[in-house]
Amino acid sequence: MSEEITYTLKRSIRARALRISILNRDQVIVTAPRTMSERVIERFVTSKSDWIISKLEYLKRLPDHLFLKNSKKDFQKYKAAALGVAERRIAFFNKIYGFDFKKIVIRDQKTRWGSCSKTGTISFNYKIALLPPHLADYIIVHELCHFGEMNHSRKFWALVGRTLPDFKLLRRELNGKGMRQ
Repeated sequence: MSEEITYTLKRSIRARALRISILNRDQVIVTAPRTMSERVIERFVTSKSDWIISKLEYLKRLPDHLFLKNSKKDFQKYKAAALGVAERRIAFFNKIYGFDFKKIVIRDQKTRWGSCSKTGTISFNYKIALLPPHLADYIIVHELCHFGEMNHSRKFWALVGRTLPDFKLLRRELNGKGMRQ
C-alpha cells in the first residue's frame, strides 16, 4: 500500500519525539524535534504510511458536517444546541456521579472535543451537537469524570465505565472523528 505521502513538517523545540497528526481529511502534519534529521523523519513517515493512508481513507468516508472549518458562522449556528446537549446530559450523568463543577462553556476548539479545569469549568467543542448522541455522551462523561480523577489512570477509567461500560469502543469510534479527547 506504500504510496507517496504529502505532509507538512513542523519543527519544535518542545517536541521530544516524532508525532503525526491528521487534520480534516487531507492534511498530515508531522511534528519533530528541531535537531532530528530529515532522513530519520522520512523513514518514520514511510514506516507509518499504511496507517496514515488508512486514516485518510476512513476520514473521507465520514459525514461532511464533522469537517466544518470552525468558522464563526458555524460556531454561532451550533453553540446553543451544543450547550443544550451538554447541560442536559451532564445533569443526567451527574445524578450518578455527584461531582461539583462551576460552569459549562462551549468553545470553537480546533483539536479537542472537550476539556476541564481544576477551577471547575467544563469546556466542550460546539461540534458535540453534530455527533451521534452516544459519542456526545462519551465526551460528556469523560470530562465530567475528570472531577473525580484529574488524569487518565485506572481509577479514572473505572469512573467512566460506571455509566459507559463500552467506553473503549466509544473512544475508538470517536478517535476516528479527527480530534482528540
